Amino acid sequence: MKLHEYQAKELFAKYAIPIQKGVVIDRPEQVDGLALKYPLVLKAQVLVGGRGKAGGIKLAATAGEARRHAATILGMEIKGEKVRRLLVAEAAELGAEYYVAFTVDRAARRMAVITSAAGGIDIEEVARTTPDQIVRGTADPFLGVQSYHTRQLGRRTGLTGSLLSDYVGITTALYRLCVAEDAELAEINPLAVVAGRLLAVDAKVIIDDNAVYRHPSLPKNEELTELEAAARAEGLSYVELEGDLAIIGNGAGLVMSTLDMVAYFGGRPAENMKQAIEIVVRKPGVRGLFINIFGGITRCDDIARGIVDARPPVGMVVRLTGTNEEEGRRILQAAGIHAYIDPEEAAQRAVALASQQ
Repeated sequence: MKLHEYQAKELFAKYAIPIQKGVVIDRPEQVDGLALKYPLVLKAQVLVGGRGKAGGIKLAATAGEARRHAATILGMEIKGEKVRRLLVAEAAELGAEYYVAFTVDRAARRMAVITSAAGGIDIEEVARTTPDQIVRGTADPFLGVQSYHTRQLGRRTGLTGSLLSDYVGITTALYRLCVAEDAELAEINPLAVVAGRLLAVDAKVIIDDNAVYRHPSLPKNEELTELEAAARAEGLSYVELEGDLAIIGNGAGLVMSTLDMVAYFGGRPAENMKQAIEIVVRKPGVRGLFINIFGGITRCDDIARGIVDARPPVGMVVRLTGTNEEEGRRILQAAGIHAYIDPEEAAQRAVALASQQ
Protein backbone atom coordinates (compact mmCIF):
# COMPACT_ATOMS: atom_id res chain seq x y z
CA MET A 1 0.00 0.00 0.00
CA LYS A 2 1.61 3.23 -1.19
CA LEU A 3 1.16 6.38 0.84
CA HIS A 4 1.00 9.88 -0.60
CA GLU A 5 3.90 12.15 0.28
CA TYR A 6 1.85 14.11 2.82
CA GLN A 7 0.74 10.87 4.50
CA ALA A 8 4.33 9.60 4.62
CA LYS A 9 5.43 12.90 6.14
CA GLU A 10 2.75 12.61 8.80
CA LEU A 11 4.39 9.32 9.77
CA PHE A 12 7.81 10.99 9.68
CA ALA A 13 6.59 13.64 12.12
CA LYS A 14 5.29 10.89 14.41
CA TYR A 15 8.83 9.51 14.61
CA ALA A 16 10.47 12.95 15.01
CA ILE A 17 12.00 13.00 11.53
CA PRO A 18 12.29 16.71 10.57
CA ILE A 19 10.06 17.84 7.69
CA GLN A 20 8.98 21.15 6.14
CA LYS A 21 5.93 22.90 7.51
CA GLY A 22 3.07 22.27 5.10
CA VAL A 23 -0.68 22.00 4.54
CA VAL A 24 -2.77 19.79 2.23
CA ILE A 25 -5.41 21.52 0.08
CA ASP A 26 -7.89 20.39 -2.58
CA ARG A 27 -9.14 23.78 -3.85
CA PRO A 28 -7.08 26.74 -5.15
CA GLU A 29 -8.81 29.27 -2.89
CA GLN A 30 -7.56 27.40 0.18
CA VAL A 31 -4.13 28.92 -0.51
CA ASP A 32 -5.38 32.23 0.91
CA GLY A 33 -4.67 32.70 4.59
CA LEU A 34 -2.33 29.75 5.05
CA ALA A 35 -0.03 30.19 8.04
CA LEU A 36 3.04 29.55 5.89
CA LYS A 37 5.97 31.75 4.91
CA TYR A 38 6.61 32.50 1.25
CA PRO A 39 8.09 31.29 -1.03
CA LEU A 40 5.99 28.12 -1.13
CA VAL A 41 6.32 24.88 -3.04
CA LEU A 42 3.14 23.24 -4.37
CA LYS A 43 3.42 19.49 -4.94
CA ALA A 44 0.84 17.26 -6.63
CA GLN A 45 -0.14 14.31 -4.44
CA VAL A 46 -0.21 11.30 -6.74
CA LEU A 47 1.04 7.74 -6.34
CA VAL A 48 3.32 7.87 -9.39
CA GLY A 49 6.74 9.29 -10.07
CA GLY A 50 7.75 12.05 -12.44
CA ARG A 51 5.66 14.82 -10.85
CA GLY A 52 8.24 17.51 -11.46
CA LYS A 53 8.74 16.74 -15.15
CA ALA A 54 4.96 16.65 -15.64
CA GLY A 55 4.51 20.11 -14.13
CA GLY A 56 3.14 18.84 -10.84
CA ILE A 57 5.64 20.72 -8.65
CA LYS A 58 5.77 24.54 -8.71
CA LEU A 59 7.34 27.33 -6.68
CA ALA A 60 5.31 30.40 -5.74
CA ALA A 61 6.65 33.70 -4.41
CA THR A 62 3.23 35.30 -3.77
CA ALA A 63 -0.32 34.27 -2.86
CA GLY A 64 -1.55 35.14 -6.36
CA GLU A 65 1.12 32.97 -7.97
CA ALA A 66 0.30 30.15 -5.55
CA ARG A 67 -3.42 30.31 -6.48
CA ARG A 68 -2.59 30.19 -10.20
CA HIS A 69 -0.29 27.21 -9.76
CA ALA A 70 -2.86 25.43 -7.59
CA ALA A 71 -5.56 25.96 -10.22
CA THR A 72 -3.24 24.58 -12.90
CA ILE A 73 -2.07 21.50 -11.00
CA LEU A 74 -5.34 20.44 -9.39
CA GLY A 75 -7.26 18.32 -11.87
CA MET A 76 -4.32 17.62 -14.17
CA GLU A 77 -3.40 14.01 -14.96
CA ILE A 78 0.06 12.63 -14.27
CA LYS A 79 0.67 9.20 -15.80
CA GLY A 80 -3.05 8.52 -15.80
CA GLU A 81 -3.64 9.61 -12.19
CA LYS A 82 -5.76 12.70 -11.55
CA VAL A 83 -4.39 15.24 -9.07
CA ARG A 84 -6.97 15.78 -6.31
CA ARG A 85 -4.73 17.21 -3.57
CA LEU A 86 -1.74 19.48 -3.22
CA LEU A 87 0.85 19.60 -0.50
CA VAL A 88 1.69 23.28 0.03
CA ALA A 89 4.90 23.66 2.02
CA GLU A 90 7.44 26.31 2.86
CA ALA A 91 10.17 26.23 0.24
CA ALA A 92 13.70 25.62 1.46
CA GLU A 93 17.12 26.60 0.14
CA LEU A 94 18.74 23.21 -0.35
CA GLY A 95 22.42 22.54 0.13
CA ALA A 96 23.96 19.08 -0.24
CA GLU A 97 21.42 16.34 -0.90
CA TYR A 98 21.60 12.78 0.43
CA TYR A 99 19.58 9.59 0.06
CA VAL A 100 18.56 7.08 2.70
CA ALA A 101 16.05 4.24 2.61
CA PHE A 102 15.14 0.99 4.31
CA THR A 103 13.60 -1.79 2.25
CA VAL A 104 12.95 -5.52 2.51
CA ASP A 105 15.85 -7.66 1.30
CA ARG A 106 14.15 -11.01 0.69
CA ALA A 107 17.39 -12.81 -0.14
CA ALA A 108 18.99 -11.71 3.15
CA ARG A 109 15.69 -12.15 5.06
CA ARG A 110 16.06 -8.81 6.78
CA MET A 111 15.73 -5.07 6.24
CA ALA A 112 18.38 -3.49 4.05
CA VAL A 113 19.55 0.09 4.32
CA ILE A 114 20.68 2.00 1.23
CA THR A 115 22.26 5.41 1.52
CA SER A 116 24.21 7.76 -0.72
CA ALA A 117 25.71 11.23 -0.95
CA ALA A 118 24.08 11.48 -4.42
CA GLY A 119 20.56 12.32 -3.31
CA GLY A 120 17.84 14.23 -5.09
CA ILE A 121 18.04 12.13 -8.25
CA ASP A 122 16.95 8.66 -9.37
CA ILE A 123 18.81 6.24 -7.09
CA GLU A 124 18.54 3.45 -9.68
CA GLU A 125 20.45 5.65 -12.13
CA VAL A 126 23.10 6.34 -9.48
CA ALA A 127 23.47 2.61 -8.82
CA ARG A 128 23.80 1.96 -12.55
CA THR A 129 26.26 4.72 -13.46
CA THR A 130 28.25 5.34 -10.25
CA PRO A 131 27.72 2.32 -7.98
CA ASP A 132 30.65 3.39 -5.77
CA GLN A 133 28.41 6.19 -4.45
CA ILE A 134 25.95 3.68 -2.97
CA VAL A 135 26.46 2.49 0.61
CA ARG A 136 24.54 -0.63 1.65
CA GLY A 137 23.97 -2.55 4.85
CA THR A 138 21.47 -4.87 6.52
CA ALA A 139 19.73 -4.74 9.87
CA ASP A 140 20.07 -7.65 12.27
CA PRO A 141 16.46 -8.68 13.07
CA PHE A 142 17.35 -9.19 16.75
CA LEU A 143 19.57 -6.16 17.35
CA GLY A 144 17.73 -3.84 14.99
CA VAL A 145 19.49 -0.65 13.92
CA GLN A 146 21.44 1.07 16.67
CA SER A 147 23.02 4.51 16.69
CA TYR A 148 26.50 3.13 16.14
CA HIS A 149 25.29 1.36 13.00
CA THR A 150 23.90 4.55 11.49
CA ARG A 151 26.97 6.51 12.57
CA GLN A 152 29.12 4.13 10.54
CA LEU A 153 26.80 4.54 7.53
CA GLY A 154 26.88 8.32 7.85
CA ARG A 155 30.67 8.42 7.96
CA ARG A 156 30.87 6.20 4.87
CA THR A 157 28.51 8.68 3.17
CA GLY A 158 30.90 11.53 4.03
CA LEU A 159 28.99 13.18 6.87
CA THR A 160 30.71 14.71 9.89
CA GLY A 161 29.92 16.89 12.90
CA SER A 162 26.35 18.04 13.53
CA LEU A 163 25.16 16.72 10.16
CA LEU A 164 26.37 13.27 11.15
CA SER A 165 24.45 13.56 14.44
CA ASP A 166 21.32 14.56 12.51
CA TYR A 167 21.81 11.63 10.14
CA VAL A 168 22.13 9.18 13.02
CA GLY A 169 18.87 10.35 14.61
CA ILE A 170 16.92 10.43 11.33
CA THR A 171 18.14 7.07 10.03
CA THR A 172 17.57 5.31 13.34
CA ALA A 173 14.05 6.77 13.50
CA LEU A 174 13.38 5.70 9.91
CA TYR A 175 14.18 2.09 10.86
CA ARG A 176 11.85 2.28 13.88
CA LEU A 177 9.11 3.53 11.56
CA CYS A 178 9.66 0.57 9.20
CA VAL A 179 9.35 -1.98 11.98
CA ALA A 180 6.44 -0.39 13.85
CA GLU A 181 4.40 0.46 10.73
CA ASP A 182 5.19 -2.74 8.77
CA ALA A 183 6.74 -0.78 5.91
CA GLU A 184 8.21 -2.56 2.89
CA LEU A 185 9.97 0.68 1.96
CA ALA A 186 10.67 3.95 3.74
CA GLU A 187 12.67 6.41 1.67
CA ILE A 188 13.93 9.98 2.00
CA ASN A 189 15.12 11.51 -1.27
CA PRO A 190 16.45 14.04 -0.82
CA LEU A 191 17.58 14.26 2.77
CA ALA A 192 18.92 17.76 2.29
CA VAL A 193 21.03 20.24 4.19
CA VAL A 194 18.84 23.26 5.00
CA ALA A 195 20.22 26.05 7.21
CA GLY A 196 22.92 23.74 8.52
CA ARG A 197 20.59 20.88 9.48
CA LEU A 198 19.27 17.80 7.69
CA LEU A 199 15.65 17.92 6.52
CA ALA A 200 13.45 15.26 4.88
CA VAL A 201 12.36 17.21 1.79
CA ASP A 202 10.52 14.29 0.20
CA ALA A 203 9.06 11.09 1.63
CA LYS A 204 8.01 7.73 0.28
CA VAL A 205 6.47 4.91 2.35
CA ILE A 206 4.97 1.61 1.20
CA ILE A 207 3.13 -0.47 3.80
CA ASP A 208 3.02 -4.28 3.52
CA ASP A 209 -0.50 -5.14 2.28
CA ASN A 210 -0.55 -8.23 4.49
CA ALA A 211 -0.10 -6.07 7.60
CA VAL A 212 -2.63 -3.33 6.84
CA TYR A 213 -5.17 -4.96 9.20
CA ARG A 214 -2.82 -4.14 12.09
CA HIS A 215 -3.06 -0.43 11.33
CA PRO A 216 -6.73 0.65 11.38
CA SER A 217 -5.73 4.32 11.32
CA LEU A 218 -4.17 4.02 7.87
CA PRO A 219 -5.98 5.95 5.13
CA LYS A 220 -8.00 4.30 2.38
CA ASN A 221 -5.81 2.58 -0.21
CA GLU A 222 -6.05 4.87 -3.24
CA GLU A 223 -4.04 2.55 -5.49
CA LEU A 224 -7.06 0.28 -5.96
CA THR A 225 -9.70 0.85 -8.61
CA GLU A 226 -13.36 0.52 -7.61
CA LEU A 227 -13.50 -3.06 -8.91
CA GLU A 228 -10.18 -4.00 -7.27
CA ALA A 229 -11.48 -2.67 -3.94
CA ALA A 230 -14.73 -4.65 -4.38
CA ALA A 231 -12.74 -7.81 -5.06
CA ARG A 232 -10.53 -7.30 -2.01
CA ALA A 233 -13.64 -6.89 0.16
CA GLU A 234 -14.69 -10.37 -1.02
CA GLY A 235 -11.24 -11.81 -0.25
CA LEU A 236 -10.29 -12.04 -3.95
CA SER A 237 -7.18 -10.89 -5.76
CA TYR A 238 -8.05 -8.85 -8.84
CA VAL A 239 -5.96 -6.68 -11.15
CA GLU A 240 -7.81 -4.45 -13.58
CA LEU A 241 -6.17 -4.39 -17.01
CA GLU A 242 -7.11 -2.66 -20.26
CA GLY A 243 -8.23 -5.66 -22.33
CA ASP A 244 -11.62 -7.04 -23.33
CA LEU A 245 -11.24 -10.62 -22.01
CA ALA A 246 -11.75 -11.21 -18.29
CA ILE A 247 -9.71 -14.03 -16.73
CA ILE A 248 -10.38 -15.98 -13.54
CA GLY A 249 -7.85 -18.51 -12.24
CA ASN A 250 -6.67 -20.06 -9.01
CA GLY A 251 -3.09 -19.36 -8.02
CA ALA A 252 -0.78 -16.61 -9.26
CA GLY A 253 1.30 -18.95 -11.44
CA LEU A 254 -1.70 -20.34 -13.30
CA VAL A 255 -3.21 -16.88 -13.77
CA MET A 256 0.07 -15.51 -15.15
CA SER A 257 0.48 -18.43 -17.57
CA THR A 258 -3.15 -17.95 -18.66
CA LEU A 259 -2.44 -14.28 -19.38
CA ASP A 260 0.57 -15.32 -21.44
CA MET A 261 -1.43 -17.87 -23.47
CA VAL A 262 -4.22 -15.40 -24.17
CA ALA A 263 -1.71 -12.78 -25.31
CA TYR A 264 0.09 -15.36 -27.49
CA PHE A 265 -3.13 -16.14 -29.35
CA GLY A 266 -3.86 -12.45 -29.90
CA GLY A 267 -6.20 -11.68 -27.00
CA ARG A 268 -6.15 -8.77 -24.56
CA PRO A 269 -6.74 -9.92 -20.94
CA ALA A 270 -8.85 -7.81 -18.57
CA GLU A 271 -7.55 -10.30 -14.55
CA ASN A 272 -10.23 -14.14 -9.53
CA MET A 273 -16.68 -18.14 -8.19
CA LYS A 274 -19.96 -16.43 -8.03
CA GLN A 275 -18.54 -13.12 -6.63
CA ALA A 276 -15.48 -13.27 -8.92
CA ILE A 277 -17.60 -13.57 -12.04
CA GLU A 278 -19.92 -10.78 -10.94
CA ILE A 279 -16.95 -8.48 -10.35
CA VAL A 280 -14.94 -9.14 -13.53
CA VAL A 281 -17.88 -8.75 -15.91
CA ARG A 282 -18.69 -5.32 -14.42
CA LYS A 283 -15.64 -3.85 -16.13
CA PRO A 284 -16.75 -1.79 -19.16
CA GLY A 285 -15.60 -3.27 -22.46
CA VAL A 286 -15.31 -6.89 -21.29
CA ARG A 287 -16.64 -9.09 -24.11
CA GLY A 288 -15.62 -12.54 -22.93
CA LEU A 289 -14.66 -14.55 -19.84
CA PHE A 290 -11.99 -17.27 -19.59
CA ILE A 291 -12.10 -19.40 -16.41
CA ASN A 292 -8.97 -21.56 -16.05
CA ILE A 293 -9.02 -23.79 -12.96
CA PHE A 294 -6.58 -26.47 -11.81
CA GLY A 295 -8.17 -28.04 -8.75
CA GLY A 296 -5.67 -28.89 -6.03
CA ILE A 297 -7.01 -27.68 -2.71
CA THR A 298 -9.71 -26.00 -4.78
CA ARG A 299 -12.47 -28.49 -5.65
CA CYS A 300 -13.74 -28.51 -9.22
CA ASP A 301 -17.32 -29.33 -8.17
CA ASP A 302 -17.43 -26.22 -5.93
CA ILE A 303 -16.10 -24.12 -8.81
CA ALA A 304 -18.67 -25.59 -11.18
CA ARG A 305 -21.56 -24.73 -8.83
CA GLY A 306 -20.34 -21.15 -8.59
CA ILE A 307 -20.14 -20.87 -12.38
CA VAL A 308 -23.66 -22.23 -12.81
CA ASP A 309 -25.03 -19.88 -10.14
CA ALA A 310 -23.43 -16.80 -11.72
CA ARG A 311 -24.05 -17.44 -15.46
CA PRO A 312 -22.26 -14.31 -16.78
CA PRO A 313 -23.88 -12.05 -19.39
CA VAL A 314 -20.88 -12.46 -21.74
CA GLY A 315 -19.52 -15.46 -23.64
CA MET A 316 -17.60 -17.84 -21.39
CA VAL A 317 -14.93 -20.52 -21.86
CA VAL A 318 -14.09 -22.92 -18.99
CA ARG A 319 -11.04 -25.14 -18.55
CA LEU A 320 -11.43 -27.42 -15.52
CA THR A 321 -9.09 -30.14 -14.27
CA GLY A 322 -8.04 -31.53 -10.88
CA THR A 323 -9.80 -32.51 -7.65
CA ASN A 324 -13.38 -33.73 -8.19
CA GLU A 325 -12.98 -32.96 -11.87
CA GLU A 326 -15.58 -35.51 -13.07
CA GLU A 327 -18.26 -34.18 -10.72
CA GLY A 328 -17.45 -30.61 -11.77
CA ARG A 329 -17.79 -31.52 -15.45
CA ARG A 330 -21.11 -33.27 -14.76
CA ILE A 331 -22.49 -30.15 -13.06
CA LEU A 332 -21.38 -27.92 -15.94
CA GLN A 333 -22.63 -30.32 -18.61
CA ALA A 334 -26.07 -30.47 -16.94
CA ALA A 335 -26.17 -26.67 -17.26
CA GLY A 336 -25.14 -26.78 -20.92
CA ILE A 337 -21.58 -25.59 -20.32
CA HIS A 338 -18.64 -27.37 -21.96
CA ALA A 339 -15.40 -27.67 -19.95
CA TYR A 340 -12.09 -27.95 -21.80
CA ILE A 341 -9.11 -29.98 -20.61
CA ASP A 342 -6.33 -28.52 -22.76
CA PRO A 343 -5.43 -24.96 -21.66
CA GLU A 344 -4.14 -23.84 -25.07
CA GLU A 345 -7.28 -25.02 -26.83
CA ALA A 346 -9.37 -23.20 -24.24
CA ALA A 347 -7.29 -20.00 -24.57
CA GLN A 348 -7.68 -20.01 -28.35
CA ARG A 349 -11.43 -20.49 -28.02
CA ALA A 350 -11.69 -17.66 -25.45
CA VAL A 351 -9.82 -15.20 -27.69
CA ALA A 352 -11.97 -16.15 -30.68
CA LEU A 353 -15.15 -15.79 -28.60
CA ALA A 354 -14.20 -12.29 -27.39
CA SER A 355 -13.36 -11.15 -30.94
CA GLN A 356 -16.79 -12.26 -32.17
CA GLN A 357 -18.76 -10.20 -29.64
